[in-house]
Amino acid sequence: MTYVSLPLRSGYSIPQIGLGTYKMAGEDTYNSVRYALDLGYRHIDTAQMYGNEAEVGRALADSAVAREDIFLTTKLDNPNHLPEDVQRSFAESLTRLGTDYVDLFLIHWPLPAQYGGDFLSTWKAMEELVADGRSRSIGVSNFEPNHLDILIEGSQTVPAVNQIEVHPYFHNAEVVDYCHEHEIAVEAWAPLVRGAIMEEAALVEIAHSHGCTPAQAVLAWHVACGNIIFPKSVTPARLRENFEATAVELSAQEIALIGSLDRGEAGRTGYHPETMKRYGE
Repeated sequence: MTYVSLPLRSGYSIPQIGLGTYKMAGEDTYNSVRYALDLGYRHIDTAQMYGNEAEVGRALADSAVAREDIFLTTKLDNPNHLPEDVQRSFAESLTRLGTDYVDLFLIHWPLPAQYGGDFLSTWKAMEELVADGRSRSIGVSNFEPNHLDILIEGSQTVPAVNQIEVHPYFHNAEVVDYCHEHEIAVEAWAPLVRGAIMEEAALVEIAHSHGCTPAQAVLAWHVACGNIIFPKSVTPARLRENFEATAVELSAQEIALIGSLDRGEAGRTGYHPETMKRYGE
């Protein structure tokens, strides 16, 4: 099986496949992270908003895998954008995670309708975390090109990563193209379209020809497109299946066929970053 790490503009590298922990809780989080690390995963993605940083941290502490061999991401929750709250909440995240640094810290949402539309001061507070070594890289999630322009023009740091919704039904092409142009790595959330794509006839046929599952075929498509992926599961068999998707090698024609399923904006399953206003809930 091929396990690839991709370079980040910050000088570090990130494993292309990891474990997402969105909507995981309690022992499910702990057990999934422990099992994933035992399988060979070296990239774990969590967030302040998920409420499971403590369980992730406990799993890291109990794992035989050294901390320096794990790429750990967490994200800034929406009520914490004020610079002083960035510093406070990040310190609390480190405590919950049981580590003195993270590999990547992201602004979870730009919230252009909150904080007077000022996420630049949030970003500058995050730059301080890199300067003092507590976050090796910083990036964003759900940022549109106009949001990224503000950061790039107003600060000293281009985001290392933009974590956005990307999958065969929604290529999010404008944002992806912008990121590629500016050497910002693309992380794809909802890579499996929350399971909605699994019965697509073309996908089922491709999976059958490779002796893999439709989910593995979709994840292989992401890998071929250069996306960083972190599918989630609390099921050991599914964790293994997702991890082994990197061994599936699609042809150029198969990659194009899966790509042809794009529905444009109609394929989006989550909030649009320009109108997402959830704050303090």
